[in-house]
Amino acid sequence: MTGPLHGIRVIDLTAMVSGPMATMMLADQGAEVIKVENPAGGDFTRLAANRQGGFAASYLNNNRNKRSVALNLKDPEGKNALLKLIAGADVFVQNFRPGVIERMGFDEDAVRKVAPDIVYVSISGFGENGPYADRPVYDPLIQGLSGLASVQAGSDQHRPQLVRTILPDKLTGVTAAQAITAALFARERTGAAQHVRLSMLDAVIAFLWGSDMGSQTFVQHELPQQAAASFQDLIYETTNGYITVAVQNDREWRALLKALDKPEWADDPRFLTAELRQRNIDARLELTQSVLRTDTSEFWLEQLQAENVPSAPVLNRHQMISHPQVAATGIIREYDHPQAGRLRQARAAARFSGAELPPPAGAPALGADTFAVLRACGYDDATLADLAERGVLGIPLGNPKENLE
Repeated sequence: MTGPLHGIRVIDLTAMVSGPMATMMLADQGAEVIKVENPAGGDFTRLAANRQGGFAASYLNNNRNKRSVALNLKDPEGKNALLKLIAGADVFVQNFRPGVIERMGFDEDAVRKVAPDIVYVSISGFGENGPYADRPVYDPLIQGLSGLASVQAGSDQHRPQLVRTILPDKLTGVTAAQAITAALFARERTGAAQHVRLSMLDAVIAFLWGSDMGSQTFVQHELPQQAAASFQDLIYETTNGYITVAVQNDREWRALLKALDKPEWADDPRFLTAELRQRNIDARLELTQSVLRTDTSEFWLEQLQAENVPSAPVLNRHQMISHPQVAATGIIREYDHPQAGRLRQARAAARFSGAELPPPAGAPALGADTFAVLRACGYDDATLADLAERGVLGIPLGNPKENLE
């Protein structure tokens, strides 16, 4: 069966993580994604560390189910080839710094001349306006400017900390994919073609507001400093590892006391109500930790589960892969890549009842689909061979004649 986006063609000029992750999500849902790359190296993540068979893990994990077309877009014939690809597409996505795509000759007006109803997508770092608009950007810069590093510290008085994953990049990718499908839906209903604009900075600030910006929500009643609710987290040490336990209401609090065999805490004046337990959170967490430190993770998880206390083990990456709950979800899959060998990846998180998707196609070699895709645009073999010899097209392996067979 086909995916929900079957029949949608996406021209993908993005690189690194935010854009490629967005377009991979579309590809996982059935869209045909044509990744257009510079023949001289392609997406920078192709050169990242942790490589096998000439493929970097970072590139493989953000570019599956795509086709690669290598075009020299500084050459007029390369630009013309891209315009022919765009003419038959539904979505055009780029994540260059503001102003770059215009200098390349593929601004919205130029693209709409050949594809009037295309969904045009611009992903930026800091946004298209403002003093930082044309600055280079990487994930840590967004974590700093957005306030995320301060949130991660726990309070404004503590040294800011980075989240140990490139959350802004990946969150922007997820946000972009959702926005693209919304724009496609709007086009289906109204016929109107949208220009979707988003930045990494906007994506993170919008993300934070739902749970971390309460102190700045009430206008003229802002709290100048965000104090930490607690300087402890909800990770508890046991005799042989770590677990996490979270209780939110009175029922769960009473269940925790039973699991820990500490009924006397129910009469402690510091913990009589949810408000008091939050006000005295450090004392409450310290007492919980003092008990959990006395036995193994396995013992406490069994005790907690018996009383229906929300709890789970804290796993490292290797342990997570083999955990029975993770295995039961089927989220992690293995398949063979023709060059990189046996791969393990997470499938797309969302599943659709009407579409049992086939095994994934591994991320393509640079320019692997150039000739096949351009043939479909009307190029004959002689022209393709000539363009390849002149460096307008990239050749993944061998020579033009071999790729034209």
